[in-house]
Amino acid sequence: MTRQWMLPTATSSYVVSLTPDARALRFDQWGPATSEPTAPAPLPERVPFSTPLDVAPLEYATSGTRHAQQVELVVDHGDGRRGAAWRVERPDGPASYDVSGGTTTLQVPFTDDSGGLRLTLTLRADTSHDVVEKSVVVENRSEHTVTLPRVFSGAWPVPVGAPAHVEYLTGAWGHEFTPASVDLPAGTFSIGSRQGVTGHVFAPTVTVSAAGGGSGGGTGDAYGVALAWPGSWCLAVEAPPYGEHVRVSCGVDDEDTVVTLLPGESFTTPPTLGTWSPHGAAGVTRNWHAYQRRVLARSLGPEHHPVVYNSWYATTFDVRPEHQLQLADVAAEIGAEVFVVDDGWFAGRHSDAAGLGDWTPDPDVFPDGLDPLVDGVRERGMRFGLWVEPECVNPDSDLYRAHPDWVYRVDGREPTTVRNQLVLDFGREEVVAWAEDTLRGLLTRYPVSYLKWDMNRPVSDGGRPGDVHGGQWPVQHAAGYLRVMRMLRREFPHVTVEACASGGGRVDDAVLAVADVVWPSDETGPRDRLRIQDGFLRAYPAHVMSSWVTDEPGLRDRTPVSFGYRFVVAMAGALGIGSDLLRWDAGSRAQARWLVQLYRELRPMLHGGDVVAHGVPHEPGYALEYGDGARVVILVYDTLRERRTPVRVRPRLVRDDVRYRLRGSDVTITGASARAAGIEVPWAVAPDADVLVLDPDDPDPDDPDDPRPDAPNRRSPAP
Repeated sequence: MTRQWMLPTATSSYVVSLTPDARALRFDQWGPATSEPTAPAPLPERVPFSTPLDVAPLEYATSGTRHAQQVELVVDHGDGRRGAAWRVERPDGPASYDVSGGTTTLQVPFTDDSGGLRLTLTLRADTSHDVVEKSVVVENRSEHTVTLPRVFSGAWPVPVGAPAHVEYLTGAWGHEFTPASVDLPAGTFSIGSRQGVTGHVFAPTVTVSAAGGGSGGGTGDAYGVALAWPGSWCLAVEAPPYGEHVRVSCGVDDEDTVVTLLPGESFTTPPTLGTWSPHGAAGVTRNWHAYQRRVLARSLGPEHHPVVYNSWYATTFDVRPEHQLQLADVAAEIGAEVFVVDDGWFAGRHSDAAGLGDWTPDPDVFPDGLDPLVDGVRERGMRFGLWVEPECVNPDSDLYRAHPDWVYRVDGREPTTVRNQLVLDFGREEVVAWAEDTLRGLLTRYPVSYLKWDMNRPVSDGGRPGDVHGGQWPVQHAAGYLRVMRMLRREFPHVTVEACASGGGRVDDAVLAVADVVWPSDETGPRDRLRIQDGFLRAYPAHVMSSWVTDEPGLRDRTPVSFGYRFVVAMAGALGIGSDLLRWDAGSRAQARWLVQLYRELRPMLHGGDVVAHGVPHEPGYALEYGDGARVVILVYDTLRERRTPVRVRPRLVRDDVRYRLRGSDVTITGASARAAGIEVPWAVAPDADVLVLDPDDPDPDDPDDPRPDAPNRRSPAP
C-alpha cells in the first residue's frame, strides 16, 4: 500500500508519498484542492546511466542517495566517507501527521544506513492561505564530528517541464527589485547572496512557469518559491533536458557556510515557502501578499504603520534639538504621526567616521539627554522614533576600543572597513547580549515607540579564529539578528520596528515576520522609486513598503515631477516624509496636509486589499490598483510631455454587478462598464498623478461596514 499524505491549503493540495523502497519522500501532486489525490507514478525499474532516485521528484536529496542530479544536502563524515543513504525510521508511517484546526503538519524522520545521522523532513500547510512551508533538521548521533558543506532547506519539484520560465528580482544599491526573467531549456540558474544579509542584488524568491505559459500576470499554472532567511543564501533552479519537473532548491549559502555538527548536535534549516496559482505570476503575487498579511504581519493598522517624518535629509549629521523641534512643528501640522531622528544623535557622531556603537545621546548636543526633544515631539501630538545600527561599529568609538575582538576578523589580515565601519560578530553570545541590553536600556530610558534598524555594509572577514563552528558565521549572524528583533517584539510590543540595510539589502519573509515595515531602497527620486516599488510589490506587500516623499531628483530618471506626484508615489505603501519641511512654502504645506489626510483615510484599503499593476512604470498611464471587495483605489502616474490623448484606466478589482461613483465627481459607472470602457483620469491631485477612489454608489443601508463615505466627506479638489 502506498504511503501518501495530502497537505491542503486554502485552494490547493500538496501531495507527497514515500518511495517504494522507503528511502526518500517524493513529490506527487500540487494543484487544485482535491479530496482524492492521484496515485504516484511508479519509479522506473531501470534508468540508463543513472539511478531511479536520480530521476524521481524527491522532496529532499542527499549526496549518496542521489548520484547524478542536484542535491540539497552534502555530508562529509571526515574520514573519507561522504554522503548518506537514508531509510525511513518507521516503515508503518511517519513520526507525525497532525491535522489541528486548519493546519496540517507532516514530519518524516530518516536514519542514515550508518546509524549516525538522522534527517527529519517537515512540511506544513494551512487552509487559511495558499503557502506550503518546508524545513529539515539534521542530527549527528555518531561519536565523531560531521560537517555539512551544503544543507539547504528543501526542494520544490515544480511540474512545468522544460523549458521553464523563471521570473526573479535583481538589481543593486539604488536599483533594487528590478524584474527580470529567463527561459531555461536545460541547466541550472542560480541566485543568492554571500554578504551576510539578504543583499541588494537578488531577492530570495522566484516564480516558475512553463515557457510561454503563466508568466507576466496572465493565466496558467505558476509556482512561487521563497526562502525566509535574512542572511547569506542560495536559490537554484535546475531544468533537466527531459522530464516533467523543474527542481527549485534553496537554503543557506553553500560557498562561505560550512555547518559543523559535533556529536549530539543538530541543525535546523530556515523555512522555504512555496505557492501555486492557476492565474500566472499575478496569482502567485496575490498568494504571497495574502500570506504576508494574514500570517507574518502582527498588525495592519496605523499603530504599526504610521505616517512617519524622518529628519535625515533635512539635517544629515547636524542634529540640533531646536532645529528638530522646528521640523516637528511642520511635521505635526501636515499630519505626521511619528517623528524619527535619524543618524547623528549619539555621542561623537558628527560624520560616519566615528561614534557608531556608542548609543548614548551626544552630551555636547543634548546636555540634558533626549528628554526635552522627546517631550517636545510628544507635546506636538506625535510619537518619537530613533535610528540605530546595532550590528556595526566605528574603529573610532568607545565600544571598539573596549572590545576590538568583537568584530569579524581574520588573523594576520587587516580588517576591511566599509563606510568607515566594521561588523560586530553576532555569532558571539556576549555581542548579541550587548545589543539586547543596549536597545533594552534605550527603550526603557526614553519613550521611543519607533525604531529604524539600519545595516550599512556587508559582512566581510567572516569567521571566528579558533572556533570549530566559525564556518557557520553566516548562519549565526542571521540567527543573532533575529534573536534581537524577537526580543524587541516580545518585550516592547508598542515599538514599531523598521528594517533597513542600506536600502533594500535585507528584505525577505523572515524579516517580515519580525519587522513592521521595511525600507526598499535608499533611492527616493520619485520616478526611480516607482520602478523599485513595482518590482517590490511582485513579492512583498504594500503595508510593509516604507516610502518617503523627498526632494531628491533620482539617480536614473531625473524627469521633473510635481509635488503631488511625489506624494502619490509614496502613498503606494507606508507613507513617510523625508523632505526639509522648513523649505516648503505655505501652499506646499497645505497640499501635503490634504494628501496626508486622504492617505490616512485610504490606508486600511491600501494596506489590507489586493494590489495589481497596470502597465509598466516607465510608460505613461502606469497605475497601481487596490481593492478590498468593495471600494477600489487607483494611483495613476503619467509623464506630461508624452500625453497627447486622455488617459483611461480599466479597473480589474471592481465587481461587475456594482455601480461605483468616482469620488469628487458626478461620474457613476458599473464595474462591468469600467472594465470595458475604462475611466478617464481627471488629474485632480496633480497634472501628472492622481488618486481615483471608486465608492459603491448603492450602499446597503443595513451594512455597518459599507465603505462609501457620506457626501460631505468625499474628496474635495486638491488645494
